[in-house]
Amino acid sequence: MRRLVVIDAPSNLGLRPPAPGTVPGCYKLAGALREQRIVRRLGAHEGGVVVSPRYDRGDWQEGDGVFNAAAVAAYTVKLADRIEPHVRAGDLPVVLGGDCSIQLGAALALRRVGRYGLAAIDGSADFRHPGNSDAIGAAGGEELALSTGRGQADLTDIEGRRPYLRDEDVRLFGMRDYDEDRAELAALKITHATVGEIREWGADALARSVVQTLEIDALDGFWVHLDADVLDPTVMPAVDAPDPGGLLPGELTALLRPLVRSPRCAGLNITIYDPDLDPDGSAGALLTDLVVAAFAES
Repeated sequence: MRRLVVIDAPSNLGLRPPAPGTVPGCYKLAGALREQRIVRRLGAHEGGVVVSPRYDRGDWQEGDGVFNAAAVAAYTVKLADRIEPHVRAGDLPVVLGGDCSIQLGAALALRRVGRYGLAAIDGSADFRHPGNSDAIGAAGGEELALSTGRGQADLTDIEGRRPYLRDEDVRLFGMRDYDEDRAELAALKITHATVGEIREWGADALARSVVQTLEIDALDGFWVHLDADVLDPTVMPAVDAPDPGGLLPGELTALLRPLVRSPRCAGLNITIYDPDLDPDGSAGALLTDLVVAAFAES
């Protein structure tokens, strides 16, 4: 197993406020998982913290594009600067978010290095963009669209590297069976599997099959993105959008293990879990256990 390096990316810039006058609590994810001793349990090295800009939407209004865009762009570069050297050194970064907009930092880092794929385990596609919605605003629900070049240039074309990911190099797992993005993804030939399809094919078998499509000469490797909302809210209620019909813990571990244990896996980020919504810490403990189990020797 390669050297694991844990990096904190405590950004909440990509989510809407849960209530007026508040900010999303997912920036506490890294601290909560560290309280569960994730670094020691993974046998990982310390990668430090990439401090996020202040959450401030200012006078942003609907129709103004992505809020916190300048801060998200600046943070994307800063996080990419931290991730890139580890990828080049052959380490496997484990990035503790944060909301899903931190995926832009990983995507930019990998785009600097070569051509990489993405295996996203997420309860939704995060594919909202100006071509399919008038409600653009939260980068945390748009990061896949932004990473594939859809959206405003200050986020899609950082360093002139648009797109960071090609459509054909993306694999999505865990969308709800009723997700409305499925038709567009199918038209674009973006490979995806819903919760029902994962259960039909078997999580382990599906993940192993997908890994084979990512371990190809055309790609230098692939990144794994894990959004805690892929889990069913009966076991993971501490997310901003706890939609029913998600994966159960054993299914997630079976799906995640073949991906992160592939020699071509370049890294993993973990997002969206909100400790403010988990007063007894049980959901954070579960999330930590699942990630540790995925890396553990079977």
